Amino acid sequence: MTEISKAVREKLEGWLQDPTIDEATKQELRDLANNPAELEDRFYRDLEFGTGGLRGVIGAGSNRMNLYTVGRASQGFAEYILEAHAGQAGAPSVVIAHDCRHFSPEFALEAALVLAGNGIVAKLFPSLRPTPQLSYSVRAQKATGGIVVTASHNPPEYNGYKVYNSTGGQLVPHEAEQVIARIQDIASFAQVKRLSREEAEAKGLLVWLGAAEDEAFADTVANTSVNRELMASGAAKDLVVVFTPLHGTGNLPVRSALAKIGFTQVHIVKEQELPDGDFPTVKSPNPEEREAFTMAIELGKQVGADLLIGTDPDADRMGAVVRTRDGEYEILTGNQSGSLLVHYVLSQLKERGALPTNGAVVKTIVTSEFGAAIARHYGATVFNTLTGFKYIGEKMNEFEASGEYTYLFGYEESYGYLAGNYARDKDAVVASTLICEAAAYYKRQGKTLIDVLEELYGQFGYYREALASRTLKGKDGLAQIGALMEAFRSNPPQEVGGVRVSEVLDYSLGLDGLPKENVLKFLLEDGSWFCLRPSGTEPKIKFYFGVCGTSTEDAKSRLSRIQDDVLARVDK
Repeated sequence: MTEISKAVREKLEGWLQDPTIDEATKQELRDLANNPAELEDRFYRDLEFGTGGLRGVIGAGSNRMNLYTVGRASQGFAEYILEAHAGQAGAPSVVIAHDCRHFSPEFALEAALVLAGNGIVAKLFPSLRPTPQLSYSVRAQKATGGIVVTASHNPPEYNGYKVYNSTGGQLVPHEAEQVIARIQDIASFAQVKRLSREEAEAKGLLVWLGAAEDEAFADTVANTSVNRELMASGAAKDLVVVFTPLHGTGNLPVRSALAKIGFTQVHIVKEQELPDGDFPTVKSPNPEEREAFTMAIELGKQVGADLLIGTDPDADRMGAVVRTRDGEYEILTGNQSGSLLVHYVLSQLKERGALPTNGAVVKTIVTSEFGAAIARHYGATVFNTLTGFKYIGEKMNEFEASGEYTYLFGYEESYGYLAGNYARDKDAVVASTLICEAAAYYKRQGKTLIDVLEELYGQFGYYREALASRTLKGKDGLAQIGALMEAFRSNPPQEVGGVRVSEVLDYSLGLDGLPKENVLKFLLEDGSWFCLRPSGTEPKIKFYFGVCGTSTEDAKSRLSRIQDDVLARVDK
C-alpha cells in the first residue's frame, strides 16, 4: 500500500481501527490491499453532500455510499432539523422513502434509526415509493423534512440520499450549507446517535406509512387532470398505452393514477415491470434514451399503441414515445414533452375559462425557449431558474407566500415535470397522466402528439435542442472539468458556428438574483445559445445547445454547426 497517499492511508487506517465499523466492511477494504488506485478513489475525499444530498458508488470508504456515510449525513441532518424545529410544539418528524436500488431499504432504515436516536419521529415507507410521493407526503404529513434514498437513473452500482425541507422541496443552497456544516463537524462515527429498530418503534419514533398514503397520493395526482369530463366520456378508453417502469418505483403509482382517470387500455412491459436494482434489460434505466424503450416499442407494435411512456427508477422523470402516421415510433425530447404539456394544460384552462390572469410557468436556464414562447402566448409569466427542480419548488413557495402569481406548470429539459401544488419536486406520475390525457384529447381530433408539435413549430418557430456530455471520473476527471470551465471562462469564443457570440452569462457571479453556480451560458446573435455545466450528481460535464430556425432543416443545420464547433474545442 506504499503507492497510496499519506492522507488516504491515514483515513483507511482510521476505518480499519474504528470499533463502530463492522467486520465485513473492514474486510472489504483489506481485500483491496493490492489495488492502490481503488483505495485512493475510495478515500481521497468524503462523499460530497451537495445541494441535492449524497450520490455515489456503493461500497466501503469515505467516498462511497454505505451505512456509515448515510449515518453521518443523517446525524448532520438531524441536528439541522432539531435547530429548525426549536421552539415549536411537539416532536419534529421526517418522512423517508426509497427506490429499488441495492441497499436502498437498508440505507432508508439506517437514516430512520439515526433520526430516532436524536428524538425525531421517522415516518418510513416499508417498501419502494416514488420520489414525488415523498415530496407530497412531507407536505401532507406536515413533517419537518424528508429523505429519499435513490440515485435516479444512474447505473446500478450507484445509490444516493436526497434531503427535503418542510415544504417538500429539496434543500436549496443556503439550507444545504447548514446541513453540510453540521456533517463536517462529525469527526467520528461514534458521534452518530442511533436507536435499534425495536427501541425506535417502542418509543413511537419509528412510524410506518402505507396504503392510506398511497391512495391519497393517487387521488391527488388524478385531480390534476384538466379535462376529466372528456376522459370520463370515453376518450381515455380509446387511447392505447404501453407503460414501462424500467424496473423502478413507477409501476403501481402510474397504473393507479391512470386507472382513476379512466385509461383502461394500458399494457405493461412485463420484462421491466418488477423492481430490480440491476436493471437487467437496459444499459441505463433512463427514459431520456431510446434504447430504454426497445421492449416498449416492440410491445407497442404488437398492440397498436398510440403512446408509450416510461419512468425512471424513482419515478420523477417521464419519457414519451409517439406512434406516427406511418406506424413508426418517435421519441419525444424532454423539451418537446414539456412544451406540449405547457400548451395542453394552458389551452385547456383557457377553454374552460379557468386560466388565471397571473399564471406562471417556471423552467430552467438550460430548457428550451419553445415552451416559454407558448406560455407567453397564453398570457403566462415565464420564470427561469438554475438547473434542478429544487429551484422550481422554491419559486412555487414564493408564489404561494406572496399570492402574486399562480403556479401553472414547471419543467426542465431532463424529463422532469410538475403540474399542481401538491408537491415540490418533479413527478413522473402526473406527467404520465397528463401526456396520456393530451394524447387522448388530440386523438379525438384525429391528431397525434407529433401532429400537434408540428403545428406549434409552425406557429412559434422551429426550436431544436441537443445535449452532449463528457464523463471524466475520479480525482483527475474533476480537475479536467475544472480546467474546461476555466478555459471557456477566461478565453470565451467570439464566434461559434459562423455566428457571433453576443453575450456571456457567468452564473458563478449570481446573475438575475439566482444563487451562484458554476455554469456558463453563451448567447449568439441569431438567438441560438449553448451552455456548459458540470453535473452536480455525476462525474461529467454537460453541454446544452438550443436554436430556433425557420424550418426543420434550417434548425437542424444551425444546431449541428454550433454543436460541432463547441465540442471540437472541448475535445481538443
